[in-house]
Amino acid sequence: MTIPGTVGEILAHKSEVWTVAPTDKVLQAIRMMAEKNVGALPVMENGRLVGVISERDYTRKVALKGRSSRETPVRDIMTSSPQTATPANTVVDCMHLMTKNKVRHLPVLDGEEMVGIVSIGDLVNWVISAQNVAIDQLESYIFGAMIG
Repeated sequence: MTIPGTVGEILAHKSEVWTVAPTDKVLQAIRMMAEKNVGALPVMENGRLVGVISERDYTRKVALKGRSSRETPVRDIMTSSPQTATPANTVVDCMHLMTKNKVRHLPVLDGEEMVGIVSIGDLVNWVISAQNVAIDQLESYIFGAMIG
């Protein structure tokens, strides 16, 4: 089965993107992630993507190392130069990129402008929806052929 769809199509169904600055404290970022129910936040400086901070960054670089989330700036633990996607990238391409690079979130850039972020969950949900549509179409064809 071919999985249709692009990142741009997924973003059309998502709400706004929340971001943090590299100078923000990690605690602020973690609170925002909890409040917004997201696992990662793009890190923006002067309108430019400079990194991503994730729950994984927090647990591995703050919690396990005994650092203070109240004192540590985001820049100290963020993933700099993150993998990114464009609105034209396919869902399958992004799944391959995420798997290869062991990341769960991809900021989406249109040129230099960040237009959104997709998670592995977004991509999996898209695939499941595409499979459900294919199943429905096959059932309609099969039952239509049996009746007609």
